[in-house]
Amino acid sequence: MAGELRWGILGTGGIAHLQTNDLVKNGFTVSAVGSRTLESARAFADEFGIPAAHGSYEELVADPDVDVIYVSTPHPFHAENALLALEAGKHVLMEKPFTLTGAEARRVVDTATAKNLVVLEAMWTRFLPHMIRLREVIAEGLIGEVRTVIAEHDRLLPTDPEHRINNLALGGGALLDLGIYPVSFAFDIFGTPESVFAAAPLTATGVDRQDAIVFTYGDGQQAMLHASLDTLGPNFAIVYGTKGRIEVAPIWYQPTSFTVYDADDQVVERFDQQVSQRGMQFQAWEVERLVRDGRIASDIMPPEQSVTIMETLDQIRAQIGLKYPQE
Repeated sequence: MAGELRWGILGTGGIAHLQTNDLVKNGFTVSAVGSRTLESARAFADEFGIPAAHGSYEELVADPDVDVIYVSTPHPFHAENALLALEAGKHVLMEKPFTLTGAEARRVVDTATAKNLVVLEAMWTRFLPHMIRLREVIAEGLIGEVRTVIAEHDRLLPTDPEHRINNLALGGGALLDLGIYPVSFAFDIFGTPESVFAAAPLTATGVDRQDAIVFTYGDGQQAMLHASLDTLGPNFAIVYGTKGRIEVAPIWYQPTSFTVYDADDQVVERFDQQVSQRGMQFQAWEVERLVRDGRIASDIMPPEQSVTIMETLDQIRAQIGLKYPQE
């Protein structure tokens, strides 16, 4: 049940609005919000009926009426903000990508482990009902041995060179904002790849415009992944097995449906479950469940896998020549 923990929202940008809306509308207790300015924090608090507004992140994590911090700032600040919260004794739900680099991810997870605190990557897709059932379908063997995952995340995003998505200093580019979804999906199905191949053209501002990624695995499985920030695609995902396939309806990473086909192309199962709001409440429930059960690592999105995913993204960036000024 929601409401067992008191939530603090760190950052007041667009994604913070989406997460907080799902928290409030699903019965979670949001006690405080913190921003770099008190004016921004108060406006956000007024919008959602939050009791306390803080004009700094330091004040937010020091609030005794907060148990867990939702970190919603841009990628380059994730590690710094998470460590601030963890050092204050707060559990953390951290927006994806988990950090900017694998080294930062390792530092965050090691700190959370040492302090016996939850740190969970907010890869909200993994916690949605259709993804839970999809994993069950695979485990039940309905499509046989899984051989291939194909997934894309192609969007038409702002072209303004000053926009965050085009700003190298803010971790911009297709990979960390969009590619993280199909990459995480491949990890969800197959785990850590044995080899990684990637290619990407860079924009005038130095960020990756689109990414073509292939993962291979020890038993011959493959994942073919694509992300783009300047071309709009249907955003589909398919899982192929020796006895059938799963076609996830667009947009696959949001609450949606899927269809299971057998080897004769006959429908075996259709899954379609309505989800209230955006569906970001499910990852928050996972945080509360972990704390209630006295655990710090989720089986659905393990912190160690968040580290490995960031290390894999490091490999991809090395191959495509994408380096951030902070490195």
